Amino acid sequence: MKLSQFSRQQYHSLQAAIARAYGVQSAREEFNVTPAMAQTLNEKVTLTSTFLRRINVIPVSEIKGQKVMMGLNGPATGRTNTQNADRVPRNLLDLDAQGYELFDTHTDVALPFASIDAWAKFKDFANRYSTAVQKQIGLDRMMIGWNGTSVAATTDRVANPLLQDVNKGWLQIAREQAPQQVLTQGTKAAGKIQIGATGDFANLDAFVYDLSLMIDEEHRDGGDLVAIIGRDLLAKDKGKMYAEHGSTPSEKERVEMAQVIDTYGGLPSFTAPFFPSKGVVVTSFDNLSIYFQDDSWRRYLLENPKRSQMEDYNSRNEGYVIEQLGKFAMAESANVEFV
Repeated sequence: MKLSQFSRQQYHSLQAAIARAYGVQSAREEFNVTPAMAQTLNEKVTLTSTFLRRINVIPVSEIKGQKVMMGLNGPATGRTNTQNADRVPRNLLDLDAQGYELFDTHTDVALPFASIDAWAKFKDFANRYSTAVQKQIGLDRMMIGWNGTSVAATTDRVANPLLQDVNKGWLQIAREQAPQQVLTQGTKAAGKIQIGATGDFANLDAFVYDLSLMIDEEHRDGGDLVAIIGRDLLAKDKGKMYAEHGSTPSEKERVEMAQVIDTYGGLPSFTAPFFPSKGVVVTSFDNLSIYFQDDSWRRYLLENPKRSQMEDYNSRNEGYVIEQLGKFAMAESANVEFV
């Protein structure tokens, strides 16, 4: 299949628009994105998601190094009798030895000629395409953040549909760097975390509360902790509301139109795209970060008539970070069951 003359003009306009946006002469050969433009691009990706806007998406200059965010690890106020001793400032910066590491990450998109023909009628074709790619990068970042377990030299999307082998996400970082912050089982059954009248936790509220007690004490009362809860757990709780109030029209409408319970275990509750369905994480949003190397973004647009498609190659170095490990607690989703 060949591009129509009009579609080819639109495709060339797309190339020209991308070249202008990135300040290069041509997008038909690989080019480096400047750090300032990479920051702008990442801001556009971040704006595609409410969740990404809540966490940190941070540019760094090195592929490996110390964490960037300056979390404080305890109180700083006190008093010294200076007649007897010197005042000694306390180092509160919680920069642990774990640091961060970024990995080469590819987002390569094929746009069939037939799709270009279909989209060519839109005057904002270039903007529509760029917005679609930015949104997908945002979705992929969240998918990896909650499901990534390894960094494969060559990834396998069929075997790992949730991009488990692209990078190590926040849950895997906790498993490896702070296993004491990971609840893997209760006391009722080996390898299981049971929720229900005869289980480890009577209900979701008790489950979240006990998990919050795994947070280091100096972080518990800062007022910024939240509970991120999987959809199956929330659905189960909502189901109980239906069972109790489903026959009352006013109560049924409240269940359908509003959040069932604003808090669990005394914490504001949220869910997130691609979060494990029976998982629970207690942390603060600003304790979760995605780092990207500011001068690593590269892009290349290629017309490939052998496949009847345009190919858009994006690469950058990025990774995931829990800023303060003691401010993060999680339950293994795969081990959670209802009894």
